Amino acid sequence: MFDAWKQYFHGLKVRSNIYLILAWRFILVMLLFSVCRILFYLFNSNFYANTTFEGMLRIMKGGLAFDTTAVLYTNILYIILFLLPFTFRYNYIYQSILKYLFFITNGIALLANCGDIIYFQFTLRRTTASVFSEFKHETNIGSLLPKFMVDYWYIVIIWIALVAILVFAYGKIVKPNETKGWKGHLVYFINGVALLLLFSFLMIGGLRGGFRHSTRPITLSNAGQYVSEPLEAAIVLNTPFAIYRTLSKKSLQKIDYYKTDEALANIYTPIHTPQAKSPIKKQNVVIFILESFGREYIKSYNPNLENGNYKGYTPFLDSLISQSLMYRYSFCNGRKSIDAMPSVLASIPMMVEPYFLTSYSGNKINSIASTLRGEGYHTAFFHGAPNGSMGFQAFANVAGFKEYYGMDEYPNSNDFDGMWGVWDEEFFQYFAGKLNEFKQPFCAAIFSVSSHHPFKVPERYEGKFDKGELPIHQCVGYTDYSLKRFFETASKMPWYDSTLFVITNDHANQSKFAEYTTNIGVYTGPFIFYKPDGSLKGVSNELAQQIDIMPSVLGYLNYDKPFVAFGRNIFDSKQEPFVITYSSSTYQLMMGDYLYLHNGLAQTGLFDYKNDILLTNNLMGNLPDIEARMEAKLKAIIQQYNNRMIGDKLTVVK
Repeated sequence: MFDAWKQYFHGLKVRSNIYLILAWRFILVMLLFSVCRILFYLFNSNFYANTTFEGMLRIMKGGLAFDTTAVLYTNILYIILFLLPFTFRYNYIYQSILKYLFFITNGIALLANCGDIIYFQFTLRRTTASVFSEFKHETNIGSLLPKFMVDYWYIVIIWIALVAILVFAYGKIVKPNETKGWKGHLVYFINGVALLLLFSFLMIGGLRGGFRHSTRPITLSNAGQYVSEPLEAAIVLNTPFAIYRTLSKKSLQKIDYYKTDEALANIYTPIHTPQAKSPIKKQNVVIFILESFGREYIKSYNPNLENGNYKGYTPFLDSLISQSLMYRYSFCNGRKSIDAMPSVLASIPMMVEPYFLTSYSGNKINSIASTLRGEGYHTAFFHGAPNGSMGFQAFANVAGFKEYYGMDEYPNSNDFDGMWGVWDEEFFQYFAGKLNEFKQPFCAAIFSVSSHHPFKVPERYEGKFDKGELPIHQCVGYTDYSLKRFFETASKMPWYDSTLFVITNDHANQSKFAEYTTNIGVYTGPFIFYKPDGSLKGVSNELAQQIDIMPSVLGYLNYDKPFVAFGRNIFDSKQEPFVITYSSSTYQLMMGDYLYLHNGLAQTGLFDYKNDILLTNNLMGNLPDIEARMEAKLKAIIQQYNNRMIGDKLTVVK
């Protein structure tokens, strides 16, 4: 009987060429990863009571991208050795070595997925590379593993079954018996090299998550694009992917500078408990995040440059600033586009690594969209790049924006700039038109794309904008003009007068002036609040930062519910102005007239940034009272940030 079954299954083998064999084995592992995803959901379904069948289909589809990357990383050595264009690859011993390499590496990957089916119930997130640090000092691993295997024997059986399927199906498609006709020819080698290069190209796209130059390597935060609530991101992801993507990432450590919550909160707390004295204003909110718009390019921010003769490159924005509330000492909280969205929209600064890229990106957060959505606001996010670019769509979804408008929704593909997305002028007009369709009140944010390398403007505008001395200058002029066209269109629409406009940037870019290349100069950006009725107007010399935008907008609207925001409400004089940034393993805190530097272990600098704009005179040790107060504040910020990230406490528990 056994021999009969053995002969039957042996007869199921299909002969094919070596490249189709490789494709089959890749698909095989992908199928097993999908099985793991389904099992993950079934065993943890109590955490996903609101997940619908339609939502699960979206999750399964989205998970394929993460599985592709994980399977490629797991099998990268196997694939390269398998495709080497030499005749020894057909050798029986060589193929046997590859077979066991395949079984071992993929068996470990499947074990990681199976283990997280249970471990997730304790952590509520996929296991990341930090697990190696968490358990490296444990001396009882030898006893823990057998205990785990006994307590969760069914997971062990599932893993064994998956590996058995892997082993059984591995040899069901085999190479042809006769290969000698090709093996001795030069054309065989050339053909093999060409196909190796082709597979290498396809692998690069799979590892990155796409082929567009604007696509950043896919990360944990991209899972947010396919979910309805943050916890679902764990289904979209797989454990090998989560480990691979965090191997080189610095893990946050739990901090206990302050031994009690009360002592910590007395120095600094991100919990805002508004005491609104009047009903919430149902004003619309429109937020512009302008790509690469450093303060350096704006005349109003630089009255002393070039002996007072600096013209800048933003004539429209300068005219708008004269009718707005502008903060002269305003800063970004990060240096990358992916730092800006969490900072501007959710008041989460970049600390150690971009929030997008951390293992905490699946935490539950509150944002300007989620809070106002709870007050009946229509919410939408706009970005003229291909949908999914930079991970913005994923974060917008997690942050609570109901709608997302990208290049997929934009009606005219002819307006694509050929590089990053839709030209700003056209997309800003589209933005204005969509706002006119929304029910009021609404909260909408837009991220521009045109002021970016390779620093082009539409052909029709060649020579129209001042090219200045840096390639970015004419692009800044073009985006400024696009902003002007937006306001010309929007000012004729019925919602305009009852709208609060906020204008900032994502990060600074090319610099001509030395003061914009210092530790803090590279973080500069505009901070502008504009109301068409002129009720917000003036210039403030207080510090402001991107993470102040969310609490300030909510404060302006008289929002009266508690929320978490690491920034301050600029309209509340009781909240002390400060700016926090992180650069090259150094925390940078600005308070009053001073910049304080700390590497996490000790102070490394103190500068009077207002009078010493090039930061050449280190005052460390000369002002002990100021240094002590700034050290206390910085440590409180770090402790609040780290511990809230680790403990998933970025919202107020009701």
